[in-house]
Amino acid sequence: MTFLDLEDSVAPLEKVAARAKVAEAIRTQEWGERVLCVRVNAWDTEWTYGDLIEVVGTAGERLDEIMLPKVQTAAEVVAADLLLTQIEKNVGLPIGHIGIEAQIETTGGLINVEEICAASPRLETIIFGPADFAASMEMPVLTGGVAIDEYPGDHFNYVFSKILMAGRANGLQVIDGPFLKVRELDALREFSQRTKVLGYDGKWALTPDQAGVLNEVYSPTQQQFDKAWAILDAYKQATENDLKGAVMFGDEMIDEASRKMAIKFVSRGERAGLKRSTD
Repeated sequence: MTFLDLEDSVAPLEKVAARAKVAEAIRTQEWGERVLCVRVNAWDTEWTYGDLIEVVGTAGERLDEIMLPKVQTAAEVVAADLLLTQIEKNVGLPIGHIGIEAQIETTGGLINVEEICAASPRLETIIFGPADFAASMEMPVLTGGVAIDEYPGDHFNYVFSKILMAGRANGLQVIDGPFLKVRELDALREFSQRTKVLGYDGKWALTPDQAGVLNEVYSPTQQQFDKAWAILDAYKQATENDLKGAVMFGDEMIDEASRKMAIKFVSRGERAGLKRSTD
């Protein structure tokens, strides 16, 4: 996924002019098969409705999603949904063509994350924004999205878990935000294991080097992919031919829960381009 930004990377005096540039880029550049998204400004600014109307109204059908930053309530997602419906009607796009990604970057957003994740059928992805969240919490740090050595544990573990549960309960993709020390790839690899192990789908990359590390971290290994397929085969044999609800797989028992876990590994591996070994 690639997103074009109208929010933090654009100076206030350039916000309005940037809309036309973003829309033109969407219409004229070659984007391949990637999901294409535009991050608009948050609803607590004066630019959000104009961002949506001008960009979605003129970019054409190649635009897939808009990203809402600093979402604090479900009403903000509903407002975007309603406005997008009117824009789609006016420009001839199918209703529901534009999806929504929502960033959780404030204490209010975290408190309301369950309602936010259930607010609209357009919602596809929920994203954690660590730097703005650290500021909202008034944490005594100057770099967001990195480990804090003085803290005896993971200072974001509760936040990661709460966002993940809300997203999964509503069938959403869940993404961790950026790691700002862009040259420290080993530290990125270590820190990204925290959300990878919890079950996040991925993490934002700020550079090509970061993207390479993150693709490796969040993708199953070939060994895990093949084991997942072997579990599915063994469970299918047990339930369809042997009429058993559980079966031994090596030195472990597998059952319906094992099948569900294996399906997730297979799905992620296929998205990463893995192929099942034939030996």
